[in-house]
Amino acid sequence: MAREDLELTVIATLENYDQVAEFVEGELEKREVPMEAEAQIDIALDEIYTNVVKYAYGDDPGEVTVRLDFTEDYKSVKMTISDAGIPYDPLKRPDPDVSLEAEARQIGGLGIYMVKKLMDEVSYEYRGGMNILRMRKVF
Repeated sequence: MAREDLELTVIATLENYDQVAEFVEGELEKREVPMEAEAQIDIALDEIYTNVVKYAYGDDPGEVTVRLDFTEDYKSVKMTISDAGIPYDPLKRPDPDVSLEAEARQIGGLGIYMVKKLMDEVSYEYRGGMNILRMRKVF
């Protein structure tokens, strides 16, 4: 099945998040992605993009690329977020114990846990000096 691929590269700063979010939301809306799926994708994008900004490059921000791969029938999208920052696989972090009271939980890890719950597939690889996180959503 043929696919439609779209890509945006920006400097990984919090100020550029709006541009990235507008790109993703605009492409989802063009394809009439259901609102619930769009909201879940937005949350995942926010979490992963923010982590790249905060942790990938230290004090000198580098680039981050967001790529959307739609299936021909627009029934699913794969969102790939890649950066050339410090190698880090967020999927290796253990899921937080959400049964504990908030005060008793360890700090961190809740965002990637939400991403794994909201998206249908999430994978990571480090290849060619790039962190590559792929998320797939079926709608």
